[in-house]
Amino acid sequence: MATTPFVLYTNPMSRGRMARWMLEETGLPYDTVLLDYGTSMKAADYLAINPMGKVPALVHGDAVVTEVAAIGLYLADLVPDKQLAPPLGSPERGGYYRWISFMAPLEQLMMAKHVGALGDPASAGYGTEKDLLGTLEAAIGDRQHLIGDGFTMADLVVAGNLGFYLQFGMLEPRDAFVRFARLHQARPAAKRAAAVDDGLVAQAKAGKADA
Repeated sequence: MATTPFVLYTNPMSRGRMARWMLEETGLPYDTVLLDYGTSMKAADYLAINPMGKVPALVHGDAVVTEVAAIGLYLADLVPDKQLAPPLGSPERGGYYRWISFMAPLEQLMMAKHVGALGDPASAGYGTEKDLLGTLEAAIGDRQHLIGDGFTMADLVVAGNLGFYLQFGMLEPRDAFVRFARLHQARPAAKRAAAVDDGLVAQAKAGKADA
């Protein structure tokens, strides 16, 4: 198990919530640095870590990992005893990479719909909404896990993204999507992570009220 300290740069109103969930699943100790939109997130010291000026970012010794999917892949391989990733070279490893990566075209579709500018299915990475959502729905079906019989980082990434888009009414609430998101958001690690971030949101609101 990794012993070098981890530092999570995040904001409780961001996809950093998913990164915290990932860390809680690993059991690895970590510190948190909270950043604010438009100020500390764009400060020079943080831009040296992530020039995009976005969160989350995970620093582990000399390693800097940004992008939620990449953070999940990185962490899972550090704790093989947790079996958050299928063994290298196994047939399941292909599906693991596939469904984690599938969240990229899902996000592209969600953002295109949000701004009202769907692309040509022949050139857009997400193809058509019907095909993308149908493919994801069929993959989930009535299963508890996307890969094999146990929880992996693929389940977390997919459930976390589904939960995010469902929460904001961006994604059609198909039964399979709602069930899968709720199933994994009920995990102890997910609840611990949510409690931390919800507490930080409450503190921020209380601080504004007192100002």
